[in-house]
Amino acid sequence: MPFELPKLYPITDRRLSGLSHAEQVARLIEGGASFIQLREKHLSPREFYAEAGEALRVARARGAKLIINDRADIALAIGADGVHLGQDDMPPEAARALLGGGAFVGFSTHSVEQAAAAARLPVDYIAVGPVFATTSKEKPDPVVGLEGLRRVREAVGRVPLVAVGGVTRENAPAVLAAGADSFAVISALLSREDPTEITRLTRQFLAGL
Repeated sequence: MPFELPKLYPITDRRLSGLSHAEQVARLIEGGASFIQLREKHLSPREFYAEAGEALRVARARGAKLIINDRADIALAIGADGVHLGQDDMPPEAARALLGGGAFVGFSTHSVEQAAAAARLPVDYIAVGPVFATTSKEKPDPVVGLEGLRRVREAVGRVPLVAVGGVTRENAPAVLAAGADSFAVISALLSREDPTEITRLTRQFLAGL
């Protein structure tokens, strides 16, 4: 039976927030988040390993799940709750074999066809996007839109589905209505101008669901 994803799926970003991953995780959890992905595209593997380990200690102490983006090896090394993979990362089958049946394995898709294929893989949830235009990626894939999200929902059946890309408090209800079980948020929660806002913004998101 598929597990139930929290509706809000925050993703960390050091450059956007100006904070360490551990500090972001602490503030997100304080705001009510319980399932968080660490995303890091710029640190060396050694540096990310150290930051991820500290973030996991924060998550463990506060009862939240921590997923590592891309790096199944780092997820394994620190004992994280799972890994989230992209189309060019380690195949989900290999990550499952590496991390075991108790770990979460998520997989990013960008079309109905990719999502339908992913639903046949040993994954716990599928992400699809960008649903809307986003600034969180340097080279984003084509926008899927709400209609594309509805078609993906039909294609993946009961597999938990995360909508990614450009989700805000204003459009989140439409994303859920289109069939997403959860939505990933980066920019709308992380503010370099005032990093202390992360907790308040997280609470606002959850209060509106």
